[in-house]
Amino acid sequence: MDTLQKPVPLPGITRRGFLKCSTGLTFSIAFGGVLGGRPGDIGAAGKASEQLIGGWVRIGTDGLIDIVAPAAEGGQGVFTSLPQMLAEELDADWGSVRPVFPSVVDEKTYGNPGFYNMMYAARSISIDGFWEKIRISGAQVRRVLMQACAEKWGVPLSELRTEPSVVVHAPSGRRLTYGEIAAFAVVPAELPKIVEADLKKPADFRLIGKNLPRVDIPSKVTGSSVFGIDVQIPGMVYATLLRSPVEAGVPQLIDDATALKVPGVLRTIKLRDAVAIVGETVEAVFKARSLLKVTWDGGDTKAYDSEKALVEFVRRVRNPAEKGVHYVKEGDTDSALSAAEKVVRAEYQADYVYHAQMEPINAAARVNDAGDEAEIWIGTQAPTTMLAAAVATLKTTPEKIRFHQHFFGGGYGRRSSSDMVPYVLLIAKEMKRPVKMIWTREQDVKAGKLRPMTAHHLEAGFDKDGNLVAWKHRLAGEAVTRYTQPWRWKSGNGIDPLCVDGSTTRYEIANKSIEYFHEIRGVGLASWRGIGSGYNKFVIESFIDELAHAQKVDPVAFRLRLMSKQPRARNVVEIAAKMADWGGKLPPGHALGIAFTDAYQTPTAGVAQVSVDRNSGLIRVHRFWTAVDCGIVVNPDTVLQQTEGNIIMGISSCLKERITFQNGEIQQSNFSDYPVMRMSEMPEIFINVVQSAHRPSGIGEIALPLVGGAIGNAVFTLTGKRLRHMPFTQERMRAALTASA
Repeated sequence: MDTLQKPVPLPGITRRGFLKCSTGLTFSIAFGGVLGGRPGDIGAAGKASEQLIGGWVRIGTDGLIDIVAPAAEGGQGVFTSLPQMLAEELDADWGSVRPVFPSVVDEKTYGNPGFYNMMYAARSISIDGFWEKIRISGAQVRRVLMQACAEKWGVPLSELRTEPSVVVHAPSGRRLTYGEIAAFAVVPAELPKIVEADLKKPADFRLIGKNLPRVDIPSKVTGSSVFGIDVQIPGMVYATLLRSPVEAGVPQLIDDATALKVPGVLRTIKLRDAVAIVGETVEAVFKARSLLKVTWDGGDTKAYDSEKALVEFVRRVRNPAEKGVHYVKEGDTDSALSAAEKVVRAEYQADYVYHAQMEPINAAARVNDAGDEAEIWIGTQAPTTMLAAAVATLKTTPEKIRFHQHFFGGGYGRRSSSDMVPYVLLIAKEMKRPVKMIWTREQDVKAGKLRPMTAHHLEAGFDKDGNLVAWKHRLAGEAVTRYTQPWRWKSGNGIDPLCVDGSTTRYEIANKSIEYFHEIRGVGLASWRGIGSGYNKFVIESFIDELAHAQKVDPVAFRLRLMSKQPRARNVVEIAAKMADWGGKLPPGHALGIAFTDAYQTPTAGVAQVSVDRNSGLIRVHRFWTAVDCGIVVNPDTVLQQTEGNIIMGISSCLKERITFQNGEIQQSNFSDYPVMRMSEMPEIFINVVQSAHRPSGIGEIALPLVGGAIGNAVFTLTGKRLRHMPFTQERMRAALTASA
């Protein structure tokens, strides 16, 4: 057993450090030559000698066009939709387009303007964030091609137009394909200046708005796609970890004698909060891990009990003498509540949730003998943070880290964290061989980076005319950014933007107050699909429903009353209600519930039809209707797929998923005790994508936040019991049914 220095922890990396980790590309091109491979091949961005125009486009003399897809692809469809946006302005023949991943971490070129210019796929902002940037890049390349033709033919640029992958001079009838132009074109040192006004108008779109098949699906169906877990490197060995059972525990006594007897096992290595097992096969290291005996010391969550802690969270938000940090303060909520004719109060809770992505955590790396250069193969949502972690771990500079992006089998925020990078780099540095590190599912659960547990206390006041005049929301939870992005936490004045995410509403209430109560429990956290909206919208929409019932007003009518100045919001609520035949006849033992969300500038409404088995407490969702207005739709099928996925994941997390701690340890270990939704439990799903001319907004985690409210509201209509603690497990439903009124 050997000992290494502890990895440099990610919380020590600052935003300034992030932003220093870019390796900018110059505007250059090498026209001519064909990228190796068959049409339709996808993956790495090609040979290093083959330059990209402006970093985005490579055109071969055979007409094949490589377009860089700057955001990570984990099933959300951006490997198709982002190149689709660029190809629109390039006026490319889509049949000749091959999306490729960036071959470098280059924030200047590939950074998302919607996320601090980082290479970071999160918050449903890939389409929104790149909407202008990537189309301008496509228009620049098109202009370069047209200028090359204008110079060759000796004609004014204004006389030229393009058809798919062809430049046309109508007066003379001359035509050149993009591949033919690639053989002679010379690109200027500075690309043409393009502004937003130069871009196509929606009426002229040829590709945007079309159901182009996702280019990543065929290779995933045939099994030829390379995910991070599939990477093979000559001379590679395998590694896995036995991590501390509590967050940040330190290995003290290590008994590896039995583990080292497993055939194929090479050695064990002591790390900061884990012991690595290295061997020739993954089976060998997994077996050896089960035989390794370690005594641990310390840990941030030692003796932590999440159920007891939740009681403390509730006590804080309930106590009017304790003041949180105001996230929103509009009007004078306290005075409005004091003067209100009627005040309604309610409390809600939400448990920790694990990402449960299908592909467990993995990464592969090779480190040079000097220990200051590395090559990393990984499926990551956040190349920026991955690079920052690598630079900090090896105490090197960004240009010495080579990066290979891969598909990944689900992220949902888990792969926005780069906690696996220091481990694999330190192991590879010690082994002086390429290493692929893979976690078992059990490791993945036990070391999960979770959506925080939260408690909520709400108060609302009505005046004598029945108008809602005051809204107070007090929420307690741990700070995600304190763990994952300390620079954001330090600049947040005591507010965690991810924990309070989604706590604001479009409802028109004169006096609003939202207070945040910061908890420190040492739990490893990360964004989770929908981020804070996943629980905050459940709380808001459940409470809005309570207020409607308190006023004896139909829940749909009550919401519409509070949206008099929100036409897009009203529209989706009305459409969803009509889709579900709100107020119509239902099968016996069924009821409807409605909810609305405005997460990431995308108004969305949903209606759930549910039944309840009063003996078992099982809640069954039979149908779910959704109306979504995400502005201009780039790829309609992707919107449908993502909305369906949102609803499925929302139902699963609402009815089943929870993580608990006892004595500092996560109690769940696999899908056997962390159940997720099964195919047999699927409802019928109906989606209306509203036609809209607004700027595109998010879709990847939009519908999930409204699912909990819609289901809970339907359960109340059916049973008269209000479920206030998510998930709505069978035990909690049974307890509610047997509780006295």
